[in-house]
Parts: sequence; structure tokens; C-alpha cells
Amino acid sequence: MKKSRYTDSQILSILKQNEAGATVPDLCREHGMSTATFYKWRSKYGGMDASLMKRMKELEDENRRLKKMYAEEKLKAEIVKEALEKKW
Repeated sequence: MKKSRYTDSQILSILKQNEAGATVPDLCREHGMSTATFYKWRSKYGGMDASLMKRMKELEDENRRLKKMYAEEKLKAEIVKEALEKKW
């Protein structure tokens, strides 16, 4: 997964600046990002504080690990199934 140029605290501060009245094009120009990035962040992190954002990232990481573990176990089960079905 691609690493973000911006830390969680930077993202939250940019979103808070917008809530305080700064316009989106000005924020994007100031921080060197696209408006699409800003709106993606706002939809994903809007209304969150730092602790909620940290918790969400932890859950996403855990979910990624669990999906990987499931895929590996499913592959092992397929291999065993194929080996048992072969006629020796």
C-alpha cells in the first residue's frame, strides 16, 4: 500500500482549516494536493478526531492481515483437496 505524504495530524489540521472557513482551492494550493484528495479525505475522515483516526487505521491494518491469512489458508485447503482427489 502506498505511503501517504501527509501524517494523520496534518490531514486533520487541513480538514479543520476548511471547517474554520478556508476555501478548498486555497488549501489545496497551499499544501500541494489535488481537490480530489481533499474531498476523499473529507469523506473518509470528516468529523473524526485523532484517536478515532488512529483506531480506524488499526482496524484497517488488522483487516488487511486477516484477509491475507484467509487467502493463504484457502490456498492450502485447495492444495490439500487437489492432492486428495488425485488417483494414485
